[in-house]
Amino acid sequence: MVCSALRRVAHMHVYLVRKASSVSTGHHHHQALGSRTAASEFAARGAPGGAVEVLGKSYPRDDYSNLSRKVLSRVGRNLHNQQHHPLWLIKERVKEHFYKQYVGRFGTPLFSVYEDFSPVVTTWQNFDSLLIPADHPSRKKGDNYYLNGTHMLRAHTSAHQYDLLHAGLDAFLVVGDVYRRDQIDSQHYPVFHQLEGVRLFSKHELFAGMKDGESLQLFEQSSRSAYKQETHTMEAMKLVEFDLKQTLTRLVTHIFGDGLDVRWVDCYFPFTHPSFEMEINFHGEWLEVLGCGVMEQQLVNSAGAQDRIGWAFGLGLERIAMALYDIPDIRLFWSEDERFLKQFRVSDINQNVKFQPLSKYPAVINDISFWLPSENYTENDFYDLVRTIGGDLVEKVDLIDKFEHPNGDGAPILEPLGNAHEDSSPLAKEDGTERRGWIPRAVTDSRSGPHTSRSDFTVFRPVRSFLFVQLNSSELTHSVAQSSEDIEDVVLLHTQRRQSPRGNMNRTGALNVHPHSLKRGQ
Repeated sequence: MVCSALRRVAHMHVYLVRKASSVSTGHHHHQALGSRTAASEFAARGAPGGAVEVLGKSYPRDDYSNLSRKVLSRVGRNLHNQQHHPLWLIKERVKEHFYKQYVGRFGTPLFSVYEDFSPVVTTWQNFDSLLIPADHPSRKKGDNYYLNGTHMLRAHTSAHQYDLLHAGLDAFLVVGDVYRRDQIDSQHYPVFHQLEGVRLFSKHELFAGMKDGESLQLFEQSSRSAYKQETHTMEAMKLVEFDLKQTLTRLVTHIFGDGLDVRWVDCYFPFTHPSFEMEINFHGEWLEVLGCGVMEQQLVNSAGAQDRIGWAFGLGLERIAMALYDIPDIRLFWSEDERFLKQFRVSDINQNVKFQPLSKYPAVINDISFWLPSENYTENDFYDLVRTIGGDLVEKVDLIDKFEHPNGDGAPILEPLGNAHEDSSPLAKEDGTERRGWIPRAVTDSRSGPHTSRSDFTVFRPVRSFLFVQLNSSELTHSVAQSSEDIEDVVLLHTQRRQSPRGNMNRTGALNVHPHSLKRGQ
Protein backbone atom coordinates (compact mmCIF):
# COMPACT_ATOMS: atom_id res chain seq x y z
CA MET A 1 0.00 0.00 0.00
CA VAL A 2 1.45 3.32 -1.07
CA CYS A 3 0.40 6.89 -0.46
CA SER A 4 1.17 9.16 -3.42
CA ALA A 5 1.19 12.94 -3.28
CA LEU A 6 0.71 14.82 -6.49
CA ARG A 7 0.73 18.50 -7.27
CA ARG A 8 -2.07 19.82 -9.43
CA VAL A 9 -2.03 23.26 -11.01
CA ALA A 10 -5.04 25.10 -12.42
CA HIS A 11 -5.56 28.54 -13.93
CA MET A 12 -8.57 29.23 -11.70
CA HIS A 13 -9.08 26.87 -8.77
CA VAL A 14 -12.65 27.88 -8.01
CA TYR A 15 -13.68 27.25 -11.62
CA LEU A 16 -12.09 23.82 -11.57
CA VAL A 17 -13.86 22.87 -8.35
CA ARG A 18 -17.21 24.08 -9.61
CA LYS A 19 -16.81 22.09 -12.81
CA ALA A 20 -16.09 18.95 -10.81
CA SER A 21 -19.22 19.59 -8.77
CA SER A 22 -21.42 20.16 -11.80
CA VAL A 23 -20.21 16.93 -13.35
CA SER A 24 -21.34 14.87 -10.38
CA THR A 25 -24.67 16.57 -9.75
CA GLY A 26 -25.79 16.29 -13.36
CA HIS A 27 -26.88 19.90 -13.76
CA HIS A 28 -24.50 20.51 -16.66
CA HIS A 29 -23.10 18.55 -19.55
CA HIS A 30 -19.38 19.16 -19.03
CA GLN A 31 -16.85 17.58 -21.38
CA ALA A 32 -19.53 15.22 -22.77
CA LEU A 33 -19.93 13.43 -19.45
CA GLY A 34 -23.70 13.74 -19.19
CA SER A 35 -25.51 13.36 -15.89
CA ARG A 36 -23.49 10.55 -14.37
CA THR A 37 -20.52 11.44 -12.22
CA ALA A 38 -17.14 11.71 -13.86
CA ALA A 39 -15.86 9.22 -11.33
CA SER A 40 -18.53 6.67 -12.23
CA GLU A 41 -17.93 7.12 -15.95
CA PHE A 42 -14.22 6.63 -15.45
CA ALA A 43 -14.79 3.56 -13.31
CA ALA A 44 -17.09 1.93 -15.82
CA ARG A 45 -14.76 2.28 -18.78
CA GLY A 46 -12.82 -0.89 -17.96
CA ALA A 47 -15.83 -3.00 -17.04
CA PRO A 48 -16.64 -5.89 -19.41
CA GLY A 49 -19.99 -5.83 -21.17
CA GLY A 50 -21.66 -3.24 -23.32
CA ALA A 51 -20.02 -1.44 -26.20
CA VAL A 52 -18.13 1.74 -26.95
CA GLU A 53 -19.15 3.91 -29.90
CA VAL A 54 -16.37 5.54 -31.91
CA LEU A 55 -17.00 7.43 -35.15
CA GLY A 56 -20.31 5.68 -35.75
CA LYS A 57 -19.03 2.16 -35.15
CA SER A 58 -19.63 -0.05 -32.12
CA TYR A 59 -16.90 -2.07 -30.41
CA PRO A 60 -17.70 -4.58 -27.65
CA ARG A 61 -16.04 -3.86 -24.31
CA ASP A 62 -13.83 -6.32 -22.49
CA ASP A 63 -11.13 -6.29 -19.81
CA TYR A 64 -8.84 -4.27 -22.10
CA SER A 65 -11.30 -1.39 -22.59
CA ASN A 66 -9.91 1.77 -21.02
CA LEU A 67 -11.04 4.67 -23.20
CA SER A 68 -12.14 7.65 -21.09
CA ARG A 69 -14.94 9.99 -22.11
CA LYS A 70 -12.50 12.91 -22.14
CA VAL A 71 -10.29 11.27 -24.76
CA LEU A 72 -13.30 9.95 -26.70
CA SER A 73 -14.54 13.54 -27.03
CA ARG A 74 -11.35 14.37 -28.95
CA VAL A 75 -11.79 11.63 -31.56
CA GLY A 76 -12.92 13.09 -34.86
CA ARG A 77 -11.82 16.66 -34.12
CA ASN A 78 -9.00 16.33 -36.71
CA LEU A 79 -7.24 19.56 -35.81
CA HIS A 80 -4.73 18.96 -38.60
CA ASN A 81 -7.53 19.37 -41.16
CA GLN A 82 -9.05 22.56 -39.72
CA GLN A 83 -8.08 25.39 -42.02
CA HIS A 84 -5.79 28.00 -40.43
CA HIS A 85 -5.34 25.97 -37.26
CA PRO A 86 -1.61 26.07 -36.33
CA LEU A 87 -1.32 22.30 -36.81
CA TRP A 88 -2.93 22.65 -40.24
CA LEU A 89 -0.38 25.33 -41.10
CA ILE A 90 2.54 23.02 -40.25
CA LYS A 91 1.00 20.14 -42.18
CA GLU A 92 0.45 22.33 -45.23
CA ARG A 93 4.01 23.62 -45.11
CA VAL A 94 5.36 20.07 -45.08
CA LYS A 95 3.06 19.04 -47.95
CA GLU A 96 4.05 22.09 -49.97
CA HIS A 97 7.73 21.26 -49.52
CA PHE A 98 7.37 17.64 -50.61
CA TYR A 99 5.13 18.52 -53.55
CA LYS A 100 7.65 21.05 -54.89
CA GLN A 101 10.88 19.21 -54.14
CA TYR A 102 9.94 15.66 -55.17
CA VAL A 103 8.25 15.20 -58.53
CA GLY A 104 7.51 11.91 -60.26
CA ARG A 105 8.22 10.87 -63.84
CA PHE A 106 5.05 12.44 -65.21
CA GLY A 107 5.35 15.76 -63.38
CA THR A 108 3.01 14.76 -60.59
CA PRO A 109 4.02 14.79 -56.89
CA LEU A 110 6.13 11.79 -55.95
CA PHE A 111 4.67 11.56 -52.45
CA SER A 112 0.97 10.83 -52.00
CA VAL A 113 -0.67 12.22 -48.84
CA TYR A 114 -3.22 10.50 -46.57
CA GLU A 115 -4.78 12.65 -43.86
CA ASP A 116 -8.24 11.18 -43.24
CA PHE A 117 -7.59 7.64 -41.98
CA SER A 118 -9.67 6.57 -38.97
CA PRO A 119 -7.65 6.52 -35.72
CA VAL A 120 -9.22 3.17 -34.80
CA VAL A 121 -6.85 0.36 -35.78
CA THR A 122 -6.30 -3.24 -34.81
CA THR A 123 -3.61 -4.18 -32.35
CA TRP A 124 -1.98 -6.09 -35.20
CA GLN A 125 -1.71 -2.92 -37.27
CA ASN A 126 -0.37 -0.88 -34.36
CA PHE A 127 2.16 -3.42 -33.10
CA ASP A 128 2.63 -6.71 -34.95
CA SER A 129 2.84 -5.24 -38.45
CA LEU A 130 5.73 -3.10 -37.18
CA LEU A 131 7.61 -6.03 -35.64
CA ILE A 132 6.95 -4.85 -32.09
CA PRO A 133 7.42 -7.89 -29.82
CA ALA A 134 4.49 -9.25 -27.82
CA ASP A 135 6.24 -8.40 -24.55
CA HIS A 136 7.36 -4.93 -25.60
CA PRO A 137 6.50 -2.27 -22.97
CA SER A 138 4.89 -0.03 -25.60
CA ARG A 139 1.93 -2.44 -25.69
CA LYS A 140 1.01 -1.86 -22.05
CA LYS A 141 -2.59 -1.05 -21.22
CA GLY A 142 -1.26 1.72 -19.01
CA ASP A 143 0.24 3.49 -22.03
CA ASN A 144 -2.45 3.02 -24.70
CA TYR A 145 -6.18 3.50 -25.24
CA TYR A 146 -7.81 0.17 -26.00
CA LEU A 147 -11.38 -0.21 -27.24
CA ASN A 148 -11.03 -3.91 -26.50
CA GLY A 149 -8.43 -6.64 -26.84
CA THR A 150 -8.33 -6.39 -30.66
CA HIS A 151 -8.93 -2.71 -31.39
CA MET A 152 -7.39 0.50 -30.11
CA LEU A 153 -6.79 4.14 -30.91
CA ARG A 154 -3.55 4.24 -32.89
CA ALA A 155 -0.46 5.16 -30.91
CA HIS A 156 1.37 6.31 -34.07
CA THR A 157 0.64 6.91 -37.73
CA SER A 158 3.03 4.03 -38.49
CA ALA A 159 0.02 1.77 -37.89
CA HIS A 160 -0.94 2.42 -41.53
CA GLN A 161 2.50 1.74 -42.96
CA TYR A 162 2.02 -1.95 -43.77
CA ASP A 163 -1.32 -1.43 -45.54
CA LEU A 164 0.03 1.32 -47.78
CA LEU A 165 3.15 -0.65 -48.68
CA HIS A 166 1.04 -3.72 -49.34
CA ALA A 167 -1.09 -1.62 -51.71
CA GLY A 168 2.02 -0.98 -53.82
CA LEU A 169 2.89 2.57 -52.71
CA ASP A 170 6.55 3.45 -52.35
CA ALA A 171 6.46 7.16 -51.37
CA PHE A 172 3.79 8.59 -49.07
CA LEU A 173 2.98 10.86 -46.13
CA VAL A 174 0.39 9.98 -43.46
CA VAL A 175 -1.00 12.64 -41.11
CA GLY A 176 -3.35 12.02 -38.21
CA ASP A 177 -4.22 12.18 -34.55
CA VAL A 178 -2.54 9.60 -32.28
CA TYR A 179 -3.33 8.58 -28.73
CA ARG A 180 -1.09 7.73 -25.80
CA ARG A 181 -1.82 7.83 -22.09
CA ASP A 182 0.58 10.33 -20.62
CA GLN A 183 1.40 12.66 -17.76
CA ILE A 184 -0.17 16.06 -17.24
CA ASP A 185 1.99 19.06 -18.04
CA SER A 186 2.42 21.71 -20.71
CA GLN A 187 4.35 19.38 -23.05
CA HIS A 188 2.19 16.22 -22.93
CA TYR A 189 -1.38 15.43 -23.91
CA PRO A 190 -3.13 12.09 -24.54
CA VAL A 191 -3.95 13.18 -28.08
CA PHE A 192 -1.43 14.67 -30.46
CA HIS A 193 -0.74 14.67 -34.19
CA GLN A 194 1.94 12.93 -36.22
CA LEU A 195 3.19 13.17 -39.78
CA GLU A 196 4.78 10.01 -41.13
CA GLY A 197 6.90 9.74 -44.26
CA VAL A 198 8.05 6.61 -46.14
CA ARG A 199 10.09 6.14 -49.29
CA LEU A 200 11.23 2.93 -50.98
CA PHE A 201 13.94 2.57 -53.62
CA SER A 202 14.51 -0.05 -56.28
CA LYS A 203 18.07 -0.99 -57.22
CA HIS A 204 17.87 1.18 -60.33
CA GLU A 205 16.53 4.22 -58.43
CA LEU A 206 19.11 4.02 -55.66
CA PHE A 207 22.20 3.49 -57.79
CA ALA A 208 21.18 5.59 -60.81
CA GLY A 209 23.96 7.94 -61.91
CA MET A 210 26.64 6.18 -59.92
CA LYS A 211 29.77 4.89 -61.59
CA ASP A 212 29.53 1.11 -61.96
CA GLY A 213 26.07 1.32 -60.42
CA GLU A 214 24.90 -1.76 -62.31
CA SER A 215 27.33 -3.91 -60.38
CA LEU A 216 26.13 -2.74 -56.96
CA GLN A 217 23.53 -4.71 -55.03
CA LEU A 218 20.85 -3.86 -52.47
CA PHE A 219 21.02 -7.11 -50.53
CA GLU A 220 23.46 -9.61 -49.13
CA GLN A 221 23.58 -12.19 -46.37
CA SER A 222 25.92 -11.03 -43.62
CA SER A 223 25.74 -10.16 -39.94
CA ARG A 224 23.86 -7.29 -38.30
CA SER A 225 25.96 -4.48 -36.87
CA ALA A 226 25.33 -1.07 -35.36
CA TYR A 227 25.59 0.41 -38.86
CA LYS A 228 23.40 -1.88 -40.98
CA GLN A 229 21.01 -4.79 -41.15
CA GLU A 230 22.14 -8.30 -42.00
CA THR A 231 20.36 -8.25 -45.38
CA HIS A 232 21.61 -4.85 -46.63
CA THR A 233 24.86 -4.13 -48.38
CA MET A 234 26.91 -1.32 -46.89
CA GLU A 235 26.66 0.66 -50.14
CA ALA A 236 22.86 0.48 -50.20
CA MET A 237 22.50 1.34 -46.52
CA LYS A 238 24.82 4.36 -46.79
CA LEU A 239 22.95 5.75 -49.79
CA VAL A 240 19.54 5.30 -48.11
CA GLU A 241 20.80 6.92 -44.90
CA PHE A 242 22.29 9.82 -46.88
CA ASP A 243 19.04 10.38 -48.80
CA LEU A 244 17.02 10.24 -45.57
CA LYS A 245 19.16 12.78 -43.74
CA GLN A 246 19.36 15.07 -46.75
CA THR A 247 15.57 14.96 -47.19
CA LEU A 248 14.90 15.80 -43.57
CA THR A 249 17.54 18.51 -43.38
CA ARG A 250 15.91 20.22 -46.34
CA LEU A 251 12.50 19.87 -44.66
CA VAL A 252 13.46 21.49 -41.35
CA THR A 253 15.37 24.22 -43.19
CA HIS A 254 12.20 24.96 -45.15
CA ILE A 255 10.23 25.22 -41.89
CA PHE A 256 12.69 26.93 -39.54
CA GLY A 257 14.89 28.83 -42.00
CA ASP A 258 18.45 28.76 -43.30
CA GLY A 259 21.55 28.53 -41.13
CA LEU A 260 20.07 25.84 -38.88
CA ASP A 261 22.46 23.66 -36.89
CA VAL A 262 21.43 19.98 -37.09
CA ARG A 263 22.74 16.93 -35.28
CA TRP A 264 21.83 13.24 -35.43
CA VAL A 265 21.55 11.06 -32.33
CA ASP A 266 21.65 7.26 -32.59
CA CYS A 267 18.58 5.64 -31.05
CA TYR A 268 16.41 2.51 -31.23
CA PHE A 269 13.06 1.80 -32.86
CA PRO A 270 11.73 -1.75 -33.44
CA PHE A 271 10.86 -0.97 -37.07
CA THR A 272 14.04 0.78 -38.29
CA HIS A 273 17.78 0.08 -38.15
CA PRO A 274 19.91 2.06 -37.96
CA SER A 275 17.67 4.62 -36.25
CA PHE A 276 18.22 8.30 -35.49
CA GLU A 277 16.68 11.24 -33.73
CA MET A 278 17.10 14.62 -35.39
CA GLU A 279 17.85 17.63 -33.20
CA ILE A 280 18.06 21.27 -34.24
CA ASN A 281 19.60 24.22 -32.45
CA PHE A 282 16.71 26.65 -32.22
CA HIS A 283 16.93 29.86 -30.19
CA GLY A 284 20.12 28.58 -28.58
CA GLU A 285 18.67 25.25 -27.38
CA TRP A 286 18.83 21.76 -28.89
CA LEU A 287 15.34 20.53 -29.74
CA GLU A 288 14.42 17.01 -30.82
CA VAL A 289 12.09 17.31 -33.79
CA LEU A 290 11.68 13.82 -35.25
CA GLY A 291 12.70 10.16 -35.31
CA CYS A 292 13.73 8.22 -38.41
CA GLY A 293 15.75 5.33 -39.79
CA VAL A 294 16.29 2.70 -42.47
CA MET A 295 13.22 0.48 -42.52
CA GLU A 296 13.56 -3.06 -41.23
CA GLN A 297 13.73 -5.25 -44.33
CA GLN A 298 11.55 -7.89 -42.69
CA LEU A 299 8.74 -5.33 -42.49
CA VAL A 300 9.21 -4.30 -46.14
CA ASN A 301 9.32 -7.95 -47.27
CA SER A 302 6.16 -8.84 -45.36
CA ALA A 303 4.30 -6.09 -47.22
CA GLY A 304 5.32 -7.56 -50.59
CA ALA A 305 8.15 -5.19 -51.57
CA GLN A 306 11.02 -7.68 -51.36
CA ASP A 307 12.99 -5.99 -54.14
CA ARG A 308 13.11 -2.59 -52.44
CA ILE A 309 14.85 -0.84 -49.56
CA GLY A 310 13.61 2.29 -47.82
CA TRP A 311 13.51 4.85 -45.05
CA ALA A 312 10.82 6.19 -42.74
CA PHE A 313 10.43 9.16 -40.43
CA GLY A 314 7.83 10.53 -38.05
CA LEU A 315 7.44 13.97 -36.52
CA GLY A 316 5.01 15.56 -34.08
CA LEU A 317 3.09 18.51 -35.46
CA GLU A 318 2.58 19.98 -31.98
CA ARG A 319 6.29 19.96 -31.22
CA ILE A 320 7.10 21.81 -34.45
CA ALA A 321 4.26 24.31 -33.99
CA MET A 322 5.13 25.01 -30.34
CA ALA A 323 8.71 25.82 -31.26
CA LEU A 324 7.95 27.77 -34.42
CA TYR A 325 5.03 29.84 -33.10
CA ASP A 326 6.16 30.17 -29.44
CA ILE A 327 3.09 28.32 -28.14
CA PRO A 328 3.90 27.44 -24.50
CA ASP A 329 1.23 24.82 -23.75
CA ILE A 330 0.13 21.85 -25.86
CA ARG A 331 -3.46 22.14 -24.62
CA LEU A 332 -3.86 25.47 -26.38
CA PHE A 333 -4.18 23.60 -29.67
CA TRP A 334 -7.59 22.37 -28.49
CA SER A 335 -8.79 25.84 -27.61
CA GLU A 336 -11.85 27.20 -29.39
CA ASP A 337 -11.14 30.68 -28.06
CA GLU A 338 -11.30 33.15 -30.91
CA ARG A 339 -8.39 35.08 -29.37
CA PHE A 340 -6.20 32.04 -30.01
CA LEU A 341 -7.53 30.95 -33.39
CA LYS A 342 -7.51 34.36 -35.05
CA GLN A 343 -3.76 34.68 -34.53
CA PHE A 344 -3.20 31.97 -37.17
CA ARG A 345 -5.55 33.22 -39.88
CA VAL A 346 -2.82 34.24 -42.29
CA SER A 347 -2.87 34.70 -46.04
CA ASP A 348 0.41 32.81 -46.51
CA ILE A 349 1.06 29.50 -44.73
CA ASN A 350 4.75 30.42 -44.50
CA GLN A 351 4.04 33.72 -42.74
CA ASN A 352 5.85 34.25 -39.44
CA VAL A 353 3.48 34.06 -36.46
CA LYS A 354 4.31 34.56 -32.78
CA PHE A 355 1.66 33.53 -30.29
CA GLN A 356 0.35 36.22 -27.93
CA PRO A 357 -0.67 34.91 -24.46
CA LEU A 358 -4.35 34.99 -23.54
CA SER A 359 -4.22 35.04 -19.73
CA LYS A 360 -2.26 37.04 -17.18
CA TYR A 361 -3.45 35.14 -14.10
CA PRO A 362 -1.01 33.01 -12.04
CA ALA A 363 -1.52 29.32 -11.41
CA VAL A 364 -3.09 27.95 -8.21
CA ILE A 365 -1.41 24.94 -6.58
CA ASN A 366 -3.20 22.12 -4.74
CA ASP A 367 -1.70 19.07 -3.01
CA ILE A 368 -3.56 15.77 -2.78
CA SER A 369 -2.65 12.35 -1.39
CA PHE A 370 -4.40 8.98 -1.47
CA TRP A 371 -3.85 5.28 -0.86
CA LEU A 372 -2.93 3.07 -3.81
CA PRO A 373 -3.73 -0.62 -4.30
CA SER A 374 -0.90 -3.11 -4.27
CA GLU A 375 -1.32 -3.98 -7.97
CA ASN A 376 -2.99 -3.00 -11.26
CA TYR A 377 -2.20 0.69 -10.94
CA THR A 378 -0.34 3.10 -13.19
CA GLU A 379 0.06 6.84 -12.79
CA ASN A 380 -1.71 7.26 -16.12
CA ASP A 381 -4.89 5.98 -14.44
CA PHE A 382 -4.82 9.00 -12.16
CA TYR A 383 -3.94 11.37 -15.00
CA ASP A 384 -6.97 10.19 -16.97
CA LEU A 385 -9.23 10.77 -13.97
CA VAL A 386 -7.86 14.30 -13.47
CA ARG A 387 -8.42 15.10 -17.13
CA THR A 388 -11.94 13.64 -17.03
CA ILE A 389 -12.99 15.78 -14.06
CA GLY A 390 -10.76 18.83 -14.38
CA GLY A 391 -10.53 19.06 -18.13
CA ASP A 392 -7.69 21.11 -19.56
CA LEU A 393 -7.76 23.57 -16.66
CA VAL A 394 -5.36 21.30 -14.79
CA GLU A 395 -1.99 22.41 -16.07
CA LYS A 396 0.38 20.00 -14.37
CA VAL A 397 0.47 16.99 -12.06
CA ASP A 398 3.72 16.14 -10.27
CA LEU A 399 4.46 13.19 -8.03
CA ILE A 400 6.14 14.88 -5.06
CA ASP A 401 6.34 12.09 -2.50
CA LYS A 402 5.63 8.45 -1.75
CA PHE A 403 5.07 6.63 1.53
CA GLU A 404 4.79 2.90 2.07
CA HIS A 405 3.73 1.77 5.51
CA PRO A 406 6.13 -0.90 6.87
CA ASN A 407 3.21 -3.07 8.01
CA GLY A 408 1.17 -2.57 4.85
CA ASP A 409 -1.54 -0.58 6.64
CA GLY A 410 -1.94 2.57 8.68
CA ALA A 411 -2.33 6.21 7.78
CA PRO A 412 -0.96 8.10 4.83
CA ILE A 413 1.43 10.88 5.73
CA LEU A 414 2.15 14.04 3.79
CA GLU A 415 4.12 17.11 4.74
CA PRO A 416 3.22 20.28 2.81
CA LEU A 417 5.74 21.38 0.21
CA GLY A 418 8.00 24.17 1.43
CA ASN A 419 7.23 23.44 5.07
CA ALA A 420 10.19 21.16 5.78
CA HIS A 421 13.82 22.03 6.40
CA GLU A 422 16.32 20.84 3.78
CA ASP A 423 17.72 18.23 6.14
CA SER A 424 14.35 16.73 7.07
CA SER A 425 12.34 14.12 5.20
CA PRO A 426 8.60 14.30 4.55
CA LEU A 427 8.43 10.57 5.18
CA ALA A 428 8.18 8.73 8.43
CA LYS A 429 11.17 7.78 10.54
CA GLU A 430 11.78 4.13 11.37
CA ASP A 431 9.21 3.87 14.17
CA GLY A 432 6.53 5.53 12.03
CA THR A 433 5.73 8.21 14.62
CA GLU A 434 8.39 10.94 14.59
CA ARG A 435 7.98 13.77 12.11
CA ARG A 436 9.45 17.21 11.58
CA GLY A 437 7.33 20.26 10.88
CA TRP A 438 3.58 20.24 10.56
CA ILE A 439 2.52 16.84 9.17
CA PRO A 440 -1.15 15.95 8.66
CA ARG A 441 -2.28 12.47 9.62
CA ALA A 442 -5.31 10.38 8.79
CA VAL A 443 -6.07 7.25 10.79
CA THR A 444 -7.30 3.94 9.40
CA ASP A 445 -11.07 3.75 9.17
CA SER A 446 -11.81 0.42 10.81
CA ARG A 447 -15.48 0.57 9.84
CA SER A 448 -14.78 -0.27 6.20
CA GLY A 449 -13.60 -3.52 4.73
CA PRO A 450 -11.52 -3.99 1.58
CA HIS A 451 -12.98 -2.32 -1.49
CA THR A 452 -12.27 -4.27 -4.65
CA SER A 453 -15.16 -3.61 -7.03
CA ARG A 454 -15.19 -1.59 -10.24
CA SER A 455 -11.92 -2.90 -11.58
CA ASP A 456 -8.98 -0.52 -11.78
CA PHE A 457 -10.94 2.43 -10.39
CA THR A 458 -10.41 1.18 -6.81
CA VAL A 459 -7.32 3.36 -6.60
CA PHE A 460 -9.48 6.48 -6.76
CA ARG A 461 -12.16 5.33 -4.33
CA PRO A 462 -10.11 3.64 -1.62
CA VAL A 463 -11.36 2.33 1.70
CA ARG A 464 -9.78 5.36 3.35
CA SER A 465 -8.07 8.33 1.87
CA PHE A 466 -6.44 11.53 2.95
CA LEU A 467 -6.35 14.83 1.12
CA PHE A 468 -3.99 17.69 1.78
CA VAL A 469 -5.09 20.78 -0.11
CA GLN A 470 -4.72 24.51 -0.21
CA LEU A 471 -8.13 25.83 0.80
CA ASN A 472 -8.89 28.68 -1.59
CA SER A 473 -12.66 28.47 -1.45
CA SER A 474 -15.29 27.69 1.16
CA GLU A 475 -16.89 25.39 -1.40
CA LEU A 476 -13.88 23.09 -1.56
CA THR A 477 -14.97 20.52 1.02
CA HIS A 478 -18.41 20.19 -0.55
CA SER A 479 -16.96 20.01 -4.05
CA VAL A 480 -14.44 17.30 -3.13
CA ALA A 481 -17.31 15.21 -1.79
CA GLN A 482 -19.41 15.87 -4.87
CA SER A 483 -16.61 14.71 -7.19
CA SER A 484 -17.44 11.08 -6.40
CA GLU A 485 -20.83 9.59 -5.52
CA ASP A 486 -19.10 7.01 -3.32
CA ILE A 487 -17.57 9.39 -0.76
CA GLU A 488 -19.32 9.08 2.60
CA ASP A 489 -18.18 12.25 4.32
CA VAL A 490 -15.49 14.89 4.30
CA VAL A 491 -14.20 16.12 7.66
CA LEU A 492 -11.88 19.08 8.13
CA LEU A 493 -9.24 17.71 10.50
CA HIS A 494 -6.95 20.69 10.75
CA THR A 495 -6.45 24.15 9.39
CA GLN A 496 -3.70 26.70 9.68
CA ARG A 497 -2.29 29.65 7.80
CA ARG A 498 1.13 29.37 6.25
CA GLN A 499 3.23 31.60 4.08
CA SER A 500 3.58 30.64 0.42
CA PRO A 501 6.81 31.00 -1.57
CA ARG A 502 5.35 34.20 -3.03
CA GLY A 503 5.04 35.70 0.48
CA ASN A 504 1.24 35.71 0.76
CA MET A 505 -0.66 33.74 3.37
CA ASN A 506 -2.64 30.66 2.37
CA ARG A 507 -5.08 28.78 4.58
CA THR A 508 -4.19 25.10 4.44
CA GLY A 509 -5.82 22.06 5.91
CA ALA A 510 -6.30 18.32 5.98
CA LEU A 511 -9.46 16.58 4.86
CA ASN A 512 -10.35 13.08 5.95
CA VAL A 513 -12.47 11.42 3.25
CA HIS A 514 -14.52 8.26 3.89
CA PRO A 515 -16.03 6.42 0.91
CA HIS A 516 -19.30 4.78 -0.02
CA SER A 517 -22.48 6.57 1.08
CA LEU A 518 -22.59 10.34 0.52
CA LYS A 519 -25.85 11.36 -1.12
CA ARG A 520 -25.30 13.89 -3.87
CA GLY A 521 -26.42 17.40 -2.96
CA GLN A 522 -25.92 16.96 0.82
